[in-house]
Amino acid sequence: MNAQDLAQSVGFDLPDSYNASRLLWDNNPARMAIFHDDGNWTYGDVQAEAARIGNALLAAGCTAGDRVLLYLDDHPVYPAAIMGAMRAGLVPMLINTLSTQELVDFYLADSGATAVLHSASYGELFASAKVKVLNAADRPWQDQPATLAEHPAARTDMAFWMYSSGSTGKPKGVVHRHEDAAYIAHTYARTVLKISRDDICFSIPKIFFAYGFGNSVTFPFAVGAASVLLSERPTPVRCFDQINTHRPTILFGLPTLYTALANDAAIESVDMASVRLCVSAAEVLSPELAREWQERFALPIVEGLGSTEMLHIYLSNTEAMQKPGAAGRVVDGYRIRLLTPEGREAEDDEEGVMQVMGLSGAEQYWNRPEKTAETMVDGWIDTGDRFTRDADGYYFFKGRADDLVKVSGQWVYPLEIEWALNDHPQVREACVLAMPLDDGRVTIKAWVAPLTKGNDALRADLVRHAKAALLPHKYPREIVFLDALPKTGTDKIDRQALKRMETVR
Repeated sequence: MNAQDLAQSVGFDLPDSYNASRLLWDNNPARMAIFHDDGNWTYGDVQAEAARIGNALLAAGCTAGDRVLLYLDDHPVYPAAIMGAMRAGLVPMLINTLSTQELVDFYLADSGATAVLHSASYGELFASAKVKVLNAADRPWQDQPATLAEHPAARTDMAFWMYSSGSTGKPKGVVHRHEDAAYIAHTYARTVLKISRDDICFSIPKIFFAYGFGNSVTFPFAVGAASVLLSERPTPVRCFDQINTHRPTILFGLPTLYTALANDAAIESVDMASVRLCVSAAEVLSPELAREWQERFALPIVEGLGSTEMLHIYLSNTEAMQKPGAAGRVVDGYRIRLLTPEGREAEDDEEGVMQVMGLSGAEQYWNRPEKTAETMVDGWIDTGDRFTRDADGYYFFKGRADDLVKVSGQWVYPLEIEWALNDHPQVREACVLAMPLDDGRVTIKAWVAPLTKGNDALRADLVRHAKAALLPHKYPREIVFLDALPKTGTDKIDRQALKRMETVR
């Protein structure tokens, strides 16, 4: 069964001629689309702004197929820019707004973008760009027509890009088609979220993140629901304020975000009565955190797993069926296989490297043929993640395929030590990595953000805890206490930043 067969098996059907901007334009203009602190927008408001932006990009000289770099805060202009660019036949690129100047220059050069649209605070990054630059604060499109004819596109044409996180080497441009967004709405959003036009989605992860794009734009737009957009950094206090003010029904987060919310004193002020569903993805959710959240709010956190290459979640628990520590079961419309080192499919409870197939999967990395050939083969995407599957079809993450290290002559997965530390009652969050020593050996190092002050007594207790939870040789040889662990733009723990901190000490 290939990706097309999978799509047919779940009743997914699009005309051959399809432009993904229909996700916006197929909605009733009078319905509410976006709640934001600067003001609320109806679908008609977003459609008009999207048309103006698309017209402005065409007037600036962009032609069909040109890439447009979007460097925007989560504001109603962002989904308008995405949809307006696609409707004009252009290809929007959703870029992490915590990118450095070096990365921004790389994105412009790698993509050959012909235009940039940025929020006001990011203008300096594009001061020397040799392309058309539009500052969203100036609304240079305000005098453009508020209607825009749909550029004819095939459902399999290139529609939009995101860049991978680039944890090893330069980030990779992940190319998605016009049919991909509609597919994740038809599969995950319909069967797991059970989203309807009455829902209000609040995604703390940002739109530039594939997870956030689905949560804030694709899913609500696909059914005529609404979304809450929060510009700038999502501190716990600001998130609680959005929940109290805009009354979302679906809350999307990451384990690190739920941890930050649960440990903030302001949580006593939040009214979660409107929320019917909490979703987590991108990292492993601690069973302890899930239990605490359930006890506090009588709401389960439904955990899933997705990727930029697949655009959204393809493994998920559900409200009705969950297993602690599991990424979930296969979402309808996708296939999963676990391959052993011998190249055969793993049996139940046997480890294998996960490969995933589904119509939303990207078919190429831009300008990276070798990496494309390595990762995307015969419709399968190799995730590089090790999993086991139990007899009930639930998948359990075991780490990266390449993170097994030998310490003191014995094999260790740093991630299992990290999980053990996170279960300690005095730990807010922890990160564990294998670090090279000057003599060529490898040691296991932990960075821990404790709930109280870190000291030698806590350090010794954490070592005892890890040894007791795992095996005597599986413990961090060095523990560094930090007030908070560094985060990426998608609020995952920034493991590369921790490594860089060690190189400058």
